[in-house]
Amino acid sequence: MTLSNLEKSLRYYFNDISLLELALTHRSYSSNHNERLEFLGDSILNASITIILFNKFIDIDEGVLSRLRASLVQQNSLIKIANKLNISNYIKLGDGEIKSGGSRRPSILADSIEAIFGAIFQDSGFDICKNIIEHQYLDFIENLDLSNMGKDAKSLLQELLQSKHISLPSYIIVNTDGLAHNQIFEIDCIISDLNIRTKSFGDTRRSAEQLAAKMALDMVMKSNLFCSKNKKNY
Repeated sequence: MTLSNLEKSLRYYFNDISLLELALTHRSYSSNHNERLEFLGDSILNASITIILFNKFIDIDEGVLSRLRASLVQQNSLIKIANKLNISNYIKLGDGEIKSGGSRRPSILADSIEAIFGAIFQDSGFDICKNIIEHQYLDFIENLDLSNMGKDAKSLLQELLQSKHISLPSYIIVNTDGLAHNQIFEIDCIISDLNIRTKSFGDTRRSAEQLAAKMALDMVMKSNLFCSKNKKNY
């Protein structure tokens, strides 16, 4: 399949086709690969989805908008876009990755989509790139389930970290105090990749974990660490 077919599916035709070629080049194929474009596209995607949601849902508060954004930019959404565009047919991989099924690996597919967004930004600027992203995300945005946004802190934290390919948090029981029927649990929530550690207490393990997760979620959101390239490469 030629890149013109991909451009047609994207509804965008590159002025510099080498940018699209680079966006589809995995590091296993060449030392000149797509990871810088992926880094750029990751930020452009977050900014674009933020603006789109802000303009579309004028009565929704910041917390819900943040959760909506996290649900949209997560890896699963990017994989669906990659599959719709048949990205696996265009990715350039090294022999080892080809043999191990790299063209179907979720992280490679998702990273390629982010790299393409970065390439479009480089080729034509933010406004056009945002329009392309909005078109690719149209079905997702139109089918958002707003009634399902009241998720608990652990679920929200997990989704947010997954959306940025950051390792999931671990919850450690540091101490329990009191009699069996009246215990207090001390829980640490640890996000190793971001060097975040929160501590909380609760009369059940679940309540302590939820509060520790909420504290960690607030730290991630306020520091904007989730918008930076703090993710592992697979």
